[in-house]
Amino acid sequence: MNSAHPKGFTRRTFPTLWIFCLVIGAAAPLLSFPSRIPAQESPSRPAYLGFDLNTYPGDDALPVLRKTFSFGGYWLNAPPGAKQNTWVGKRQLMLSQKLGFLILYNGPLSNQLKSPAQAVRRGTADAAKAAAAAIRERFSPRAIIFLDIEEGGRLTASYHAYLRAWVDELARDGYRAGVYCSGMPVSEGNGVTIVTSDDIRKNIGKRELAYFVFNDTCPPAPGCVISQSPPPPSASGISYAAVWQFAQSPRRKERTARCAATYAADGNCYASGDTAHAWFLDLDSATTPNPSGGRDAEP
Repeated sequence: MNSAHPKGFTRRTFPTLWIFCLVIGAAAPLLSFPSRIPAQESPSRPAYLGFDLNTYPGDDALPVLRKTFSFGGYWLNAPPGAKQNTWVGKRQLMLSQKLGFLILYNGPLSNQLKSPAQAVRRGTADAAKAAAAAIRERFSPRAIIFLDIEEGGRLTASYHAYLRAWVDELARDGYRAGVYCSGMPVSEGNGVTIVTSDDIRKNIGKRELAYFVFNDTCPPAPGCVISQSPPPPSASGISYAAVWQFAQSPRRKERTARCAATYAADGNCYASGDTAHAWFLDLDSATTPNPSGGRDAEP
């Protein structure tokens, strides 16, 4: 999904949109869900490798990707820059390959939230739509839906109002909330920096929220390194992250110079078995092989 510019947008995998913060990261075991979202893995707990991309790579890609990855991103609505959602109806195919899920929902831009009151209405409506889509796709109750926030830095008061409404409505509809967002410090001038995930955490109150953070800077990111022992989410610098996106396609040259050799010559990141370089991916690590849950509903 992503790259980040101060007060700007993050570049995602297939469209050329720019973003900082997306909804995301949380933990749930393969077949059952804990009562609370774990914030940080223990030092001895393994990490699991996953992928995300905006366009469904095709049915034939799933067996190849499963040889490398434990989980994959799954959109409930059209991703940023796309007019349609190509992931609709693909849950059972991912289940058949024993892939875990990172369930994603594309959120609004701040300029679409005109006031806190309007933002609350929009957050409530969007959460209801996300829950309805999750039900249609047969994702089980208590699965975590990560909101993709397409901008970063310090969020507006209206955006924070939207997020609180999003979390509350998802809970009423039987699902849990997450955000995908920047885990990178951004300068606000005069020596002041802000990390988007910290800004959200400060303003969300006592609500439970799972964090899927983005930081592709090398280091701490290793670059496009495909390993069965990926770095844990806490290695991103965000101790409470449940999922970390540590590589994106295409790579951002200004932040990945020290790990440029790990990417393909075209600057993208590909699965080990993708010899044709058909699907360029973002790489993620998580504290569980099924970060959103959602495997135990009837297929």
